[in-house]
Amino acid sequence: MSSKRLGVLAIYLSKSRLEELSYFQRLSREGKKLGVQVEVFTPDDVEGDNAVRTLTYDSDLGKWIRKRTSFPPIIYDRCRYKAAANYQMLKAFRNRHAAKLTYLSKPLANKWSMHQTLTENESIRPYLPSTVRYSSVQELLKFLKKHKLIYVKPKNGTGGRGILRIEQLGSDLYLLQGRNQQRTIIAPFRATEKQLSIKLHTLKLSPDYVVQQGIQLTLRDGRVHDYRLLIQKNGRGEWEVTGCAGRIGPHRSITSNLHGGGSAVTQDKLLAYRFSSEEKMETIKKEMNSFAYKLADYLESKFGKLCELGMDIAVDPNGNVWLLEVNPKPSREVFRKIGQHSIYQKAVTRPLEYAVWMMKQKKIKIEEQTSEEKKSES
Repeated sequence: MSSKRLGVLAIYLSKSRLEELSYFQRLSREGKKLGVQVEVFTPDDVEGDNAVRTLTYDSDLGKWIRKRTSFPPIIYDRCRYKAAANYQMLKAFRNRHAAKLTYLSKPLANKWSMHQTLTENESIRPYLPSTVRYSSVQELLKFLKKHKLIYVKPKNGTGGRGILRIEQLGSDLYLLQGRNQQRTIIAPFRATEKQLSIKLHTLKLSPDYVVQQGIQLTLRDGRVHDYRLLIQKNGRGEWEVTGCAGRIGPHRSITSNLHGGGSAVTQDKLLAYRFSSEEKMETIKKEMNSFAYKLADYLESKFGKLCELGMDIAVDPNGNVWLLEVNPKPSREVFRKIGQHSIYQKAVTRPLEYAVWMMKQKKIKIEEQTSEEKKSES
């Protein structure tokens, strides 16, 4: 059995179906090359204070094996909170086992708290679209008249669920588009201010939503686009940009998420589609990267150790870079879909390399403590 164990904290989508199982399989294969055994479990699999039923992938048999074991010493949290019940369950798990478990990453805040934290930093603030917490339909309409285009998002939502896009087309003409909580596209709704107000009242929005200034992301064919930049810790425990890819939403969609039917393209191809100057493209790419390092360092200073961050970045028609969202549990499929297999491989192995580095640091710390104790005894 491998001496290095990495626990992957996951979540059941249904009674027995785990989210991201194909990613965990790839992680297990790569882990084997590094001498790391990947052990997948959910809070439901915990038995008592130090017993857990984990899944390990047997590549020779080509299947997952479940066994009862002790907690792995380091945990890679891949749980996405799609429901309040999941969030409560994971919070209870973290609180109960906090003393004995080490995580690759600390949890981040919801969209609203995150925005408040980021606005405290002067060098990050210019990259943030204006954002307010939802309070009433009247305030939302006021915000819309100021910015002409807005997005309304659930503060804990992921994957484009429950997002609305509202644009002012004329003095008394508005366009409402969006996706419901199941990611289904809502039919575009053209309305007067009065009709829009009635429609918004029926949607039962609450302070659990944020209202954000919209950035013009529509391409010539009417589809929206953005960029997913992935920055991760490497095997030396340092931040490194792994890659950046473009995402284009399907027709009539207001988001570009791959889960919602979006397609992936290379960063260069998408930039070239909008900007003819190579110099301009290079400037934008450099700015995206330098911003990613700045953001990663700042978030670590606020929340504690992090392992990886997926940044959804917009570039407006003038070439200005904007941060739309930051995700501490990012997918990396976008790189596989554009055929950047070496980047995808890196995106999978980096959390493992960082985990190995963390294990080494832990070992060094224990050895130093033991040495100090021996000195004080003699």
